[in-house]
Amino acid sequence: MSDTVEDPTEELPATAGEFAGEHSEVWEAYSNLGKATAEAGPIDGETKRLVKLAIAIGSQSEGAVHSHVRRGLDEGLSPEALKHAAILAMPTIGFPKAMAAVTWIEDLTDE
Repeated sequence: MSDTVEDPTEELPATAGEFAGEHSEVWEAYSNLGKATAEAGPIDGETKRLVKLAIAIGSQSEGAVHSHVRRGLDEGLSPEALKHAAILAMPTIGFPKAMAAVTWIEDLTDE
């Protein structure tokens, strides 16, 4: 698994892309923050992706879950590992919220 930092130039969803175009300095600062946080410690790439997915699940952000699942699949994570992140969230966030996250993950893994 690579330990690469996310590419801020990758294709963005419509809303983020519009924001980046309208507020390029803010977007650049935000992208730099993402890079700095990714490089701030010893966690490997696969673990970082799963941590970020878990945070997205816990915050109930469907868009962020989709983003981290898409990136995780591109980085070689298995659909089972991605779904396991949602299952692990169950005791903390509750069954219904964890099941919502499973469906968001399956939006991409069961295509």
